[in-house]
Amino acid sequence: MTDPLELDRQVCFALAAASRSVIALYRPILEPLGLTHPQYLVMLALWERSPRRVSHIGDALFLEPATLSPLLKRLEAAGLITRTRNADDERALDVELTAAGRALRERALAVPGQVVARLGMPVSRLEAIRDELTELIAAASAG
Repeated sequence: MTDPLELDRQVCFALAAASRSVIALYRPILEPLGLTHPQYLVMLALWERSPRRVSHIGDALFLEPATLSPLLKRLEAAGLITRTRNADDERALDVELTAAGRALRERALAVPGQVVARLGMPVSRLEAIRDELTELIAAASAG
């Protein structure tokens, strides 16, 4: 008889362990860029669209303002972004890439390939895993 509480049967454990392992793999790749993994995620969102409201970045990354704010402060201190009050809504804060932030994108283009090489898995398999995780995120968010 299978025990439903076995650690190896838990989706939450597999996700947590995979997350820690993959994020640790990014650390030495991102270090030369001067970014932590959470900062890299913020930069990815801004490389897609800048300027962007803080609330929109938080929504895209599933991050609370209390988590996002220190990340943005560090990126601003590093000269990669600016934060300004929105002209139309004083309560909203806009985040925009600086020239240095835009330039960093060129160096970051090498990151995905390095991650794929270190994982040693075919891109097609990684894309399938990503797609399944995206479905899982949507199901968990709806639940």
